[in-house]
Amino acid sequence: MNFLPKDEKFFELFENHAGILCKAAKLMITGLESGYEGMCGIAKEMGELEDQGDHVIHDIFARLRSTFITPFDPEDIQALATAIDDVLDGIDDLTFRIVAYRLDPIPASVLGIAEMVYSSCSLLSLALNALHHKKPVIDLCIEINRLENEADKIERMMLAELFRSEKDPIALIKQKEIYELLETITDRCEDVADVIQNVAVKNS
Repeated sequence: MNFLPKDEKFFELFENHAGILCKAAKLMITGLESGYEGMCGIAKEMGELEDQGDHVIHDIFARLRSTFITPFDPEDIQALATAIDDVLDGIDDLTFRIVAYRLDPIPASVLGIAEMVYSSCSLLSLALNALHHKKPVIDLCIEINRLENEADKIERMMLAELFRSEKDPIALIKQKEIYELLETITDRCEDVADVIQNVAVKNS
Protein backbone atom coordinates (compact mmCIF):
# COMPACT_ATOMS: atom_id res chain seq x y z
CA MET A 1 0.00 0.00 0.00
CA ASN A 2 1.43 3.39 -0.97
CA PHE A 3 1.70 6.27 1.43
CA LEU A 4 -1.60 8.03 1.95
CA PRO A 5 -1.76 11.83 1.78
CA LYS A 6 -0.47 12.73 5.24
CA ASP A 7 1.71 15.29 6.93
CA GLU A 8 4.62 15.76 4.51
CA LYS A 9 6.48 18.05 6.92
CA PHE A 10 8.21 15.02 8.42
CA PHE A 11 9.97 14.30 5.13
CA GLU A 12 11.08 17.91 4.90
CA LEU A 13 12.53 17.71 8.39
CA PHE A 14 14.31 14.42 7.66
CA GLU A 15 15.82 15.77 4.47
CA ASN A 16 16.88 18.92 6.32
CA HIS A 17 18.51 16.75 8.98
CA ALA A 18 20.32 14.75 6.28
CA GLY A 19 21.56 17.99 4.74
CA ILE A 20 23.06 19.04 8.06
CA LEU A 21 24.62 15.59 8.36
CA CYS A 22 26.27 15.89 4.94
CA LYS A 23 27.61 19.34 5.82
CA ALA A 24 29.12 17.95 9.02
CA ALA A 25 30.73 15.01 7.21
CA LYS A 26 32.17 17.32 4.56
CA LEU A 27 33.43 19.72 7.22
CA MET A 28 35.12 16.81 8.98
CA ILE A 29 37.02 15.95 5.78
CA THR A 30 38.00 19.59 5.29
CA GLY A 31 39.42 19.67 8.80
CA LEU A 32 41.26 16.36 8.45
CA GLU A 33 42.84 17.45 5.18
CA SER A 34 44.47 20.34 7.08
CA GLY A 35 45.64 18.16 9.97
CA TYR A 36 45.30 18.88 13.65
CA GLU A 37 45.16 22.66 13.21
CA GLY A 38 42.43 22.15 10.64
CA MET A 39 40.37 20.14 13.10
CA CYS A 40 40.83 22.86 15.71
CA GLY A 41 39.61 25.36 13.11
CA ILE A 42 36.36 23.51 12.39
CA ALA A 43 35.45 22.62 15.98
CA LYS A 44 33.19 25.63 16.58
CA GLU A 45 31.33 25.24 13.28
CA MET A 46 30.93 21.50 13.91
CA GLY A 47 29.35 22.23 17.26
CA GLU A 48 26.94 24.63 15.59
CA LEU A 49 25.92 21.97 13.07
CA GLU A 50 25.32 19.52 15.90
CA ASP A 51 23.10 22.12 17.58
CA GLN A 52 21.16 22.58 14.33
CA GLY A 53 20.63 18.84 14.20
CA ASP A 54 19.30 18.87 17.77
CA HIS A 55 16.78 21.56 16.81
CA VAL A 56 15.53 19.40 13.92
CA ILE A 57 15.17 16.43 16.28
CA HIS A 58 13.14 18.56 18.69
CA ASP A 59 10.93 19.73 15.81
CA ILE A 60 10.34 16.14 14.68
CA PHE A 61 9.42 14.94 18.15
CA ALA A 62 7.19 17.96 18.81
CA ARG A 63 5.40 17.39 15.51
CA LEU A 64 5.06 13.71 16.29
CA ARG A 65 3.28 14.53 19.54
CA SER A 66 0.81 16.83 17.78
CA THR A 67 0.15 14.89 14.55
CA PHE A 68 -2.58 12.26 14.36
CA ILE A 69 -1.88 10.94 10.84
CA THR A 70 1.81 10.49 10.09
CA PRO A 71 3.37 9.41 6.75
CA PHE A 72 4.59 6.18 8.37
CA ASP A 73 4.57 4.54 11.80
CA PRO A 74 5.38 6.96 14.65
CA GLU A 75 7.81 4.37 16.07
CA ASP A 76 9.71 4.38 12.77
CA ILE A 77 9.75 8.18 12.66
CA GLN A 78 11.29 8.23 16.13
CA ALA A 79 13.79 5.49 15.22
CA LEU A 80 14.83 7.26 12.02
CA ALA A 81 15.27 10.63 13.70
CA THR A 82 17.31 9.11 16.51
CA ALA A 83 19.48 7.08 14.12
CA ILE A 84 20.33 10.12 11.99
CA ASP A 85 21.15 12.13 15.10
CA ASP A 86 23.46 9.36 16.31
CA VAL A 87 25.55 9.75 13.14
CA LEU A 88 25.79 13.51 13.60
CA ASP A 89 26.69 13.10 17.26
CA GLY A 90 29.43 10.67 16.26
CA ILE A 91 30.99 13.12 13.81
CA ASP A 92 30.86 15.90 16.39
CA ASP A 93 32.39 13.60 19.01
CA LEU A 94 35.19 12.60 16.64
CA THR A 95 36.05 16.25 16.07
CA PHE A 96 36.04 16.96 19.79
CA ARG A 97 38.27 14.00 20.63
CA ILE A 98 40.89 14.74 17.98
CA VAL A 99 41.15 18.30 19.30
CA ALA A 100 41.00 17.33 22.98
CA TYR A 101 43.55 14.53 22.57
CA ARG A 102 45.87 16.82 20.56
CA LEU A 103 46.19 14.07 17.95
CA ASP A 104 49.02 15.55 15.89
CA PRO A 105 49.86 14.32 13.38
CA ILE A 106 46.57 12.73 12.43
CA PRO A 107 47.23 9.35 10.75
CA ALA A 108 46.56 9.56 7.01
CA SER A 109 44.36 6.46 7.16
CA VAL A 110 41.81 8.38 9.25
CA LEU A 111 40.93 10.48 6.22
CA GLY A 112 40.16 7.35 4.19
CA ILE A 113 37.43 6.19 6.55
CA ALA A 114 36.17 9.77 6.96
CA GLU A 115 35.61 9.88 3.21
CA MET A 116 33.56 6.67 3.51
CA VAL A 117 31.50 8.38 6.20
CA TYR A 118 30.83 11.30 3.87
CA SER A 119 29.87 8.93 1.04
CA SER A 120 27.50 7.09 3.38
CA CYS A 121 25.90 10.35 4.53
CA SER A 122 25.40 11.42 0.91
CA LEU A 123 23.74 8.08 0.14
CA LEU A 124 21.49 8.45 3.19
CA SER A 125 20.37 11.84 1.89
CA LEU A 126 19.53 10.28 -1.47
CA ALA A 127 17.72 7.39 0.23
CA LEU A 128 15.56 9.72 2.31
CA ASN A 129 14.65 11.67 -0.81
CA ALA A 130 13.80 8.40 -2.58
CA LEU A 131 11.66 7.32 0.38
CA HIS A 132 9.81 10.62 0.24
CA HIS A 133 9.06 10.23 -3.47
CA LYS A 134 8.25 6.51 -3.24
CA LYS A 135 11.29 5.45 -5.26
CA PRO A 136 13.46 2.36 -4.62
CA VAL A 137 15.94 2.64 -1.78
CA ILE A 138 17.46 -0.85 -1.76
CA ASP A 139 20.50 -0.16 -3.97
CA LEU A 140 21.43 2.92 -1.94
CA CYS A 141 21.14 0.98 1.30
CA ILE A 142 23.20 -1.92 -0.07
CA GLU A 143 25.98 0.51 -0.97
CA ILE A 144 25.92 1.95 2.56
CA ASN A 145 26.26 -1.59 3.88
CA ARG A 146 29.21 -2.21 1.53
CA LEU A 147 30.94 0.94 2.76
CA GLU A 148 30.45 -0.14 6.37
CA ASN A 149 31.99 -3.54 5.64
CA GLU A 150 34.94 -1.89 3.88
CA ALA A 151 35.45 0.55 6.77
CA ASP A 152 35.41 -2.36 9.20
CA LYS A 153 38.17 -4.15 7.24
CA ILE A 154 40.29 -0.99 7.08
CA GLU A 155 39.83 -0.34 10.79
CA ARG A 156 41.04 -3.85 11.61
CA MET A 157 44.14 -3.41 9.47
CA MET A 158 44.79 -0.01 11.04
CA LEU A 159 44.50 -1.46 14.55
CA ALA A 160 46.79 -4.36 13.73
CA GLU A 161 49.41 -1.98 12.34
CA LEU A 162 48.98 0.37 15.30
CA PHE A 163 49.68 -2.37 17.85
CA ARG A 164 52.61 -3.60 15.78
CA SER A 165 54.35 -0.26 15.36
CA GLU A 166 53.30 2.20 18.10
CA LYS A 167 55.47 2.00 21.22
CA ASP A 168 53.98 4.95 23.13
CA PRO A 169 50.97 3.59 25.10
CA ILE A 170 49.27 6.99 25.33
CA ALA A 171 49.56 7.58 21.58
CA LEU A 172 48.28 4.05 21.00
CA ILE A 173 45.19 4.62 23.15
CA LYS A 174 44.41 7.92 21.42
CA GLN A 175 44.69 6.50 17.90
CA LYS A 176 42.84 3.30 18.78
CA GLU A 177 39.87 5.26 20.09
CA ILE A 178 39.74 7.50 17.00
CA TYR A 179 39.86 4.48 14.66
CA GLU A 180 37.09 2.73 16.57
CA LEU A 181 34.92 5.84 16.72
CA LEU A 182 35.21 6.35 12.96
CA GLU A 183 34.15 2.77 12.28
CA THR A 184 31.27 3.18 14.74
CA ILE A 185 30.03 6.16 12.71
CA THR A 186 29.83 3.95 9.61
CA ASP A 187 27.89 1.43 11.73
CA ARG A 188 25.46 4.19 12.65
CA CYS A 189 25.04 5.10 8.98
CA GLU A 190 24.11 1.48 8.35
CA ASP A 191 21.58 1.69 11.20
CA VAL A 192 19.88 4.61 9.43
CA ALA A 193 19.83 2.64 6.17
CA ASP A 194 18.23 -0.31 7.97
CA VAL A 195 15.41 1.90 9.28
CA ILE A 196 14.87 3.38 5.83
CA GLN A 197 14.66 -0.09 4.28
CA ASN A 198 12.24 -1.20 6.97
CA VAL A 199 9.97 1.79 6.35
CA ALA A 200 10.10 1.27 2.59
CA VAL A 201 9.14 -2.41 2.90
CA LYS A 202 6.34 -1.75 5.38
CA ASN A 203 4.84 0.95 3.16
CA SER A 204 5.36 -0.61 -0.28
